[in-house]
Parts: sequence; C-alpha cells; structure tokens
Amino acid sequence: MQPDIIPNKRKSRSSRKERSQTQSPLLPGLPDELAISCLMWVARVEHPNMRLVCKRWNRLLSGNYYYSLRKKFGMAEEWVYVLKRDRDQKLSWYAFDPVNQLWKSLPPLPPEYSEAVGFGCAVLNGCYLYLFGGKDPVHGSMRRVVFYNARINKWLRAPDMLQKRHFFGSCVINNCLYVAGGECEGIQRTLRSAEVYDPNRNRWSCIAEMSTGMVPSIGVVHDGMWFLKGLNSHRQVVSEVYLPASKMWSTTGNEMVTGWRNPSISFGGWLYSADCRDGCKLKSLQ
Repeated sequence: MQPDIIPNKRKSRSSRKERSQTQSPLLPGLPDELAISCLMWVARVEHPNMRLVCKRWNRLLSGNYYYSLRKKFGMAEEWVYVLKRDRDQKLSWYAFDPVNQLWKSLPPLPPEYSEAVGFGCAVLNGCYLYLFGGKDPVHGSMRRVVFYNARINKWLRAPDMLQKRHFFGSCVINNCLYVAGGECEGIQRTLRSAEVYDPNRNRWSCIAEMSTGMVPSIGVVHDGMWFLKGLNSHRQVVSEVYLPASKMWSTTGNEMVTGWRNPSISFGGWLYSADCRDGCKLKSLQ
C-alpha cells in the first residue's frame, strides 16, 4: 500500500503561484515549484517528520499534488501492512518498509476492532486500508467500517455496511469493495446478501443475492470474475461466481473450483495457490 492520489481537480500552476506570493516559501530562496521538486525526493519513512516542520509542509504532504508527482516520476514507495493478534486477543497493525528494512506501528485501532473477529480488510485508492464488518465479542455482528489514511496516519470512519455480517467474503474490483455471504445473529444466520462500496460516491449499494447462503472459506478475483467457495447452512460445500459485467451470480463447478482448497491470488493471468499439506508448494493454473 502506498500514499496514492485521489481523483479531483488539480489546482492550476497560476493559482499555486499566486498563493505562494502571499505566504512564506516552502524552502527559502527557491520558488515553490523547485522546492517541491526537491522535497519529493525525501523518503516516505521521513514524511511524518516533514509534517512537523511547518504548516505549509504539513498541507503539502496532506494533499494530492505532492503524491501525484512522486507517483508520476516512479518515487511512490509501497509498504507491507501486517495484522497481529496477541495472547490477550488484542489486535494491532504494523507497516514494513522494505527499502529501509524498518517496521512501524500504526495508531491503535478503534475500540470496536480491538478484539474483533471475522472482519474484512481491503485497500482502496492505493492509500486507504479498510476494515469492515466482523464480530465484536461484546456487541456481536457489526456493520461498522473504518479506514486507515496512510498520508495522515489516522483511523477514520466510513459509511456503515447495509447488513451486519461476519466471516464473509470480500474483494476489490475496479477500486470498488464487494462483500457477500457470511453470518449474522438471528433467524437467518447464513447470509445470501451482497453489497458494494464505491469510494467515489462514498456509499454502499445492494447487488444481486447469491443463490444460497454461504460462509466463504476462500475467494479470489480471476479473469474479471469473483469466485467464492464455502459452506452453506447445512454444512455442505458450495461455490459461486460473480460476474461484474452482468451483475449476477451463478453456481460453478469448473476444474479450478473443484480442487480449490487453499488461499489464492491472481497475477498476470495466472492463478497461484499455496498448498501446505506436504510441505509448502505453489501451484499455478491459467
């Protein structure tokens, strides 16, 4: 995950020039355009310290323009984010900087997620780490959605999901977040419902229901389709595929799904699956 840009109208060069004439320069003795060209070379690990220098630097690193330049010139740095659960069942997040070989702890999670189980995780817009749904030990299933903003190093709220659910399937297609199935307290424990979150509209919408309720165990987006496999309310193995183009679900029993038992990822048109029954091996399928 890396600090990316959010689509919006960029301020013109003239407006930035007019504004810079009424305030102190980013770097004394240099025009702001040249100063930004220098500052964008600073490593991402130093950005929190840069924000403390002055208000103008803080605004620069909180906006889109700085990171759009870093991305344009190939300077965006991707970090790895890892979730840890300790012996007391408390959750915490850490980020790993592969360039400098450094670990960095994220701010504490919102209270409702400090001991949650069965929630989903996804990255949208390249810089927002979302946590959604799940089950709180005290209050049960949740609709709650929070996200971590990598640029300002804070957890923030997002619109709640339409349905409480935990142990569900989730994926990202075209920068939209999809969730389906799972469980919820009540009469209808195993869910058929599905919904999608569009970050540009900042809202959740219902999509077609699956043909049967399912608690997914594995899922992957491959060849533009979302495959899910899990157990229905009778503890039978079921599998379905969602086609975004038609916005419909269908049952599937092709070769890929039949022998699918392990976490998988799709990359470059190939489906890779980890098989650790007899020593860890990586299987591939096109």
